[in-house]
Amino acid sequence: QVQLVESGGGLVQAGGSLRLSCADSGGTFSNYAMGWFRQAPGKEREFVAALSWSGGTTYYADSVKGRFTISRDNAKNTMYLQMNSLRPEDTAVYYCAAEFALNTLVAGLADYWGQGTQVTVSV
Repeated sequence: QVQLVESGGGLVQAGGSLRLSCADSGGTFSNYAMGWFRQAPGKEREFVAALSWSGGTTYYADSVKGRFTISRDNAKNTMYLQMNSLRPEDTAVYYCAAEFALNTLVAGLADYWGQGTQVTVSV
């Protein structure tokens, strides 16, 4: 059973950086494609980034390309999202997700979700 817990959110000024982590306590982390989504107040949840079980294939939303980097450490059952050059429009609750099939994950149809971590970017 996959159990995802996000951490690393917080308040940062525009142009700053944060690194989010998503840890799986279920022990089957390396079997799954993993990804990040976000939801801003009054908006629908949107895809941010995803990577395959090996980390060899990655996808990014156009809005974060060149600024965010997704990675994973299967030995530590942890996924990361390094966020640089943050903008106020990046403010949202960030969720990690896990799914066997990467394409299904990117479509937002993941089987497993974390509880979310708040990221707030001030001007």
